[in-house]
Amino acid sequence: MNAPAPKIQAILSHHPLFREISPEEVGRIAQGAREIHATKGEILFQKGDPANGFYLVIYGQVKLAFPSPNGSEKVVEIIHPGQSFGEAVMFMEKPYPVYAQTLADSLLLHVTKSAVFEEIEHNRAFARKMLAGLSIRLHGLVNDVEAYSLRSCAQRVIGYLLLQNENDSGDGQDIRLTLPAGKAVIASRLNITPETFSRILHDLSEAGLIAVKGKEITILDLDQLRNHGG
Repeated sequence: MNAPAPKIQAILSHHPLFREISPEEVGRIAQGAREIHATKGEILFQKGDPANGFYLVIYGQVKLAFPSPNGSEKVVEIIHPGQSFGEAVMFMEKPYPVYAQTLADSLLLHVTKSAVFEEIEHNRAFARKMLAGLSIRLHGLVNDVEAYSLRSCAQRVIGYLLLQNENDSGDGQDIRLTLPAGKAVIASRLNITPETFSRILHDLSEAGLIAVKGKEITILDLDQLRNHGG
């Protein structure tokens, strides 16, 4: 078996999923990994394709979505750098229920199912980390169902902006955020229409809580935004 490319092994060793395992173990997994350089808008896999492994996003963004009956799409998740996707379907040994498309020029690693299964057989720590990652994903999906069922459209948008603030961890009175995707993609992720998303941003702007300039959003009053529509 050929030695894994040093770059792939180095990338894997710094990913949260692999940080606590030995270089030798990372090296074995790297044997079954390959780099994917994808341009914006590239389809990584289609709904119904076989799941032969899972993906790690090194940089860029990926949306997971499925087509809706009216010809549009429903965005299930937006995957950011440092995150992974495709593990659950890989373990189920079923085809992908969604398609994956890059939202920006991206670098990903694809880790084959055989490499993962072989390592799980010999490495309990790695198996636990895989289970933990799947549990976090499940917890997020449960939170999504709760948000769609119990929160108003405005509360969903505000919650999304507050989450972006936590991710950006900006300082100062005015907090500047950059939306990680187009408004139509984010609206679909929040299970609202693009028109509703734009209207809510406009209403929050009129209320003096935020300022909007394209994808740039400035939170003008964080405390009032948290309490708005609650």
